[in-house]
Amino acid sequence: MWLIYSLLAAIFAALVAIFGKIGIKNIDSTLATTVRAIIMAGFLVMVTLFLGKFGRFGSIDSRSMKFIVLSGVAGALSWLFYFSALKFGLASRVASVDRLSVVFVVLLAALFLGETLTLKSIMGITLLTIGAVILVL
Repeated sequence: MWLIYSLLAAIFAALVAIFGKIGIKNIDSTLATTVRAIIMAGFLVMVTLFLGKFGRFGSIDSRSMKFIVLSGVAGALSWLFYFSALKFGLASRVASVDRLSVVFVVLLAALFLGETLTLKSIMGITLLTIGAVILVL
């Protein structure tokens, strides 16, 4: 299932770039990011309520909550910079550079989560980096 979810995430991330680029044409990118965040929050609250999972909110321990909050702040900063980049750059180039997040995840996961860097993963992130550079140029 993780692969299906990952592919769906990639498809919807592509739509974020396309819809976002069209949407920010005549407005401030920070305002657009804020509107997007409000829509996302409302949508996610509705989904959580629909699935009957909102009652579990109190079961989140303080350590998990701290890291979820940090993830939220990092996500908000990512969106702010992403929409700012979309305002001034081509969607294809912005998305290409943004996908270098995979390279950073692999490196940070090895550093902080103890995930193994293999020859295959090093080759993969090298190819991803080369691909992003080619797409940007």
